[in-house]
Amino acid sequence: MSAEATDQAPFGRRRGLPRIDLRNLRRFSRAALLGSASRGRLPDAIEHVAKVHRVHHPGADLDVLRKAYVLAESSHRGQMRKSGEPYITHPLAVTLILAELGAETTTLTASLLHDTVEDTEVTLDQVGEQFGEEVRFLVDGVTKLEKVDYGAAAEPETFRKMLVATGNDVRVMSIKLADRLHNMRTLGVMRPEKQARIAKVTRDVLIPLAERLGVQALKTELEDLVFAILHPEEYARTRELLQAHAGRPDPLAQAAEDVRGVLHEAGITAEVLVRPRHFVSVHRVGLKRGELTGTDLGRLLVLVSDDADCYAVLGELHTCFTPVISEFKDFIAVPKFNLYQSLHTAVAGRDGEVTEVLIRTHQMHRVAEAGVIALGNPYAPTEGADAPEGERADPTRPGWLSRLLDWQSATPDPDIFWTSLRDDLAQDREITVFRSDGGTLGLPAGASCVDAAYALYGDDAHSCIGARVNGRIATLSTVLRDGDTLQLLMASDSRDTASHGPSPEWLDHARTPAARIAINRWLAAHPASKHEPREAAEEPESASELTGQDGQDGQDGQETQDAQVTRGSQASQGGRTVAPASTGAGRPEAGIVVDLPGATVRLARCCTPVPPDAITGFAVRGGAVTVHRERCPGVARMTSAGRTAVGVRWADEDDRDGGGGGDYRVTLFAEAFSRPHLLADLTEAIAAEGAEVVAAAVEPPREQRVRHTYTLQLPDAGRLPTLMRAMRNVPGVYDVTREGRSMAAAH
Repeated sequence: MSAEATDQAPFGRRRGLPRIDLRNLRRFSRAALLGSASRGRLPDAIEHVAKVHRVHHPGADLDVLRKAYVLAESSHRGQMRKSGEPYITHPLAVTLILAELGAETTTLTASLLHDTVEDTEVTLDQVGEQFGEEVRFLVDGVTKLEKVDYGAAAEPETFRKMLVATGNDVRVMSIKLADRLHNMRTLGVMRPEKQARIAKVTRDVLIPLAERLGVQALKTELEDLVFAILHPEEYARTRELLQAHAGRPDPLAQAAEDVRGVLHEAGITAEVLVRPRHFVSVHRVGLKRGELTGTDLGRLLVLVSDDADCYAVLGELHTCFTPVISEFKDFIAVPKFNLYQSLHTAVAGRDGEVTEVLIRTHQMHRVAEAGVIALGNPYAPTEGADAPEGERADPTRPGWLSRLLDWQSATPDPDIFWTSLRDDLAQDREITVFRSDGGTLGLPAGASCVDAAYALYGDDAHSCIGARVNGRIATLSTVLRDGDTLQLLMASDSRDTASHGPSPEWLDHARTPAARIAINRWLAAHPASKHEPREAAEEPESASELTGQDGQDGQDGQETQDAQVTRGSQASQGGRTVAPASTGAGRPEAGIVVDLPGATVRLARCCTPVPPDAITGFAVRGGAVTVHRERCPGVARMTSAGRTAVGVRWADEDDRDGGGGGDYRVTLFAEAFSRPHLLADLTEAIAAEGAEVVAAAVEPPREQRVRHTYTLQLPDAGRLPTLMRAMRNVPGVYDVTREGRSMAAAH
């Protein structure tokens, strides 16, 4: 944790954030070098930290801080930072950052000692003997692994060690974040390339961790410091913009006065503050909105005593000003996964300027700024007992952290771990999915049913064969949304991985490292598996394979019947295979000639080819060939991945050797002007052409236009053009097109 840096002003420090007076630190450290303080008296150098600490914890035991400082100063004596300052200024600065955020005494004690084991002769056993096992654990958690022992893997393995320790005590990461903030503040003496390397790790790992732990005060300043190093030109333009507005009248100040007047008249006691945006926030708003006005450079913050007052303030603002309804968000009723709670809204004032407003209680504000740090010791049995009603308690193992710890334990390779960690932390939003058994499952935004299966079942998810999302059969590739209800469908014998297991296509739909790692591990262990791979967009294969389906009604049974797959017979002709291709409809299709003897053939569900579509094929494990339309996006993807195409064509009468035609499944979109009886007229036209409706869906009308989706079974693919013309001839229908995705994926 050595701080190889010089003490200089930060690039873009946010106003109001704690910052230690370095001149005092230098004076204090020189004073400390002259001798230890008298017994029971705080050394001058730590007196400022103690004063700040007393504000948050009036009854704190300061003697342990004195002892920790004396040990830290004596052990670091003679060590200097790159700037030439005594090294003790660094642990003091880190401790002050945490004290300003309200950290309890144990965290501050460990912070003072956080570099002693790494950089001095002090041992962990000595720390434990003098300060107890809690402090020993925290110091050990933030102590780097030696490069001499781990080589290039030292950095990723150090972060792995810290994350595992954080899983047992989140205060470990609090100290690490404060340590990185002070080092980033003082990075100017480093070579530019080293500054960039440290800034990138901060951006990719530390800032997302600060966000997940809710420590916004550290996160926002880290973002500005990284912004200044990695994007100096954009940073300079943003700084010039803020400087240009600095001399002008502040419209937010007038808006704050207007809000204070409204709340005073309503008898609501509230504190109304102008909250300036930090550099990165201003830059992002500028990219989103273009030219910025004065009200874009900050927001109003309204602080009240309890939850009821939050909603009372909201009601007054929406009554006395013009609300921008699209900007309203209720993070009190539905808190974010990182403890954050607040009401967000925006209102237009007397001059039409729109002002964003945050409404929260004082306790919510402390947690919003300091996250887990503001909650003190989350492991003490008495902590949180006096929390105001409605406030959230600290989860000692947040869902995202549990998932991270689970997959990292299955990733011994440090490079894979490092890459997976960055990918995982790049998911900056979380959704909640309701399980069919009544429980909930937290997942990163963008997660699919594949991710949910591995999050819920681990390696047993290899035998997952489908899902129901909100009661409807869905593909494993279906992306889940916040609030969805999910039921995963498993093979009847989950141990039979020879016939049920993930296919490489599952990787295209896996967003979480846990899922990708498990799938890759299974594929590596089964390189010659004879099971026929199932595309990620495929429904369950057999009714007998569905488990946990208590109380299925007739409709469920019909959906399962529709999902069955029947594989047809094969005939070999002249080194080629003529095979009835299966579409999952329960009936074999007409033959396809394949330039791969003995291969089974299946029509790709992503593009549902039918004669006379131009087609191409790709061999997959299990001796199968998947046939796609040539214009299918999947073809370009597999070609770019180096997959070799297999020659395929629709069989003619000679190829079929007396075999008949077959049924073809296709999905059509009908675009029409909304009118009564449109659905009945379309289904009548479809029936007149001899097609069977497998599924139908009607989207809500938009601007008097409506879209119907039909999945149809045709006895002869040659009748498809006639069918589409007949549907277009229905009054009000202005277009009928083929679908490029499977039915289940489009529901």
